[in-house]
Amino acid sequence: MEGSTSILVVDDYEPWRRFVSTTLQKQPKLQVIGEALDGLEAVQKAQQLQPDLILLDIGLPTLNGIEAARRIREVSPKSKILFLSENRTWDIAEEALRTGAGGYVVKSDAAGELLPAVEAVLKGKRFVSASLAGNDLTDHKDEHTANHSRSEVVPPLQPQNVWITRRHEAGFYSDERSFLDDLTQFIGVALKAGNGAIVVATESHRDSLLPRLQALGLDVGAAIDALPTFMLNGMPDPVRFLKLLGNLIATAAKAVKREHTRIAIFGEMCHLLWAQGNAEAAIQVEKLGNELSKIYDIDILCGYSLGSVQGGMDTHILQRIRAEHSAVYSR
Repeated sequence: MEGSTSILVVDDYEPWRRFVSTTLQKQPKLQVIGEALDGLEAVQKAQQLQPDLILLDIGLPTLNGIEAARRIREVSPKSKILFLSENRTWDIAEEALRTGAGGYVVKSDAAGELLPAVEAVLKGKRFVSASLAGNDLTDHKDEHTANHSRSEVVPPLQPQNVWITRRHEAGFYSDERSFLDDLTQFIGVALKAGNGAIVVATESHRDSLLPRLQALGLDVGAAIDALPTFMLNGMPDPVRFLKLLGNLIATAAKAVKREHTRIAIFGEMCHLLWAQGNAEAAIQVEKLGNELSKIYDIDILCGYSLGSVQGGMDTHILQRIRAEHSAVYSR
């Protein structure tokens, strides 16, 4: 494909490779030309295919991703490398970047960060996941980065007053398929990484999500309709909201049964309020979502189905909603 970027995807988990390929296909100029399941195969295919970009896991069989990256530099020196790993250890991320890689994305952040990371790395910039960007992952002057006067850390778009270590994103969808695709990816990536998830959605969307997750070998617990329980006189009550969501987060974290877990929260609450003509309540819930993200280790995706409401969203309301999020997507 003329003018396209060739990409090699390296990961030993097939559903994850499928997720990555599906995400990349949203950009016509990104072309996956090969896959590898372990470190040695990654080196061999890099030498054979000479891809523009290699998306590389760290915990690979036979040869770990960091050592594979060092060998790839020798056999395919023009290939840029972007690590995709669930490892959040600062020392590991730093060592990975010292191989000359252009970026490091935490897998549970990939639903919102993969495409921005690919774009940044292809432009010669450095990208570090928002959940790691607070650390001093600055420029490392070795033989693989010496040609760059400075590597730039490029986190996703962040509005003021939102902590960079948290994600509170919004997706605006014109069709049902895009809506369900992003919902499946967002929840699926979290569950695959061993994290917890909370879904507050319409019954039809919950029913559509379950078989999609089961097809990935994943499962979700009971759905919860939380909307009526924190509203008071047509507006969200902050105390009720924070208590309710805090309890749900604690329950989800307990169900995971591990010491440190990150909770993914998908919600249609704001969309439903807006669709009912209560845009101000929707905006207040978004603001409360930002408060929630300052307290808990969470990622939030708010879904808006534009095609389901006649007349669409007022421009002023849209701008106010966008301002409350760390990233906004239109599908």
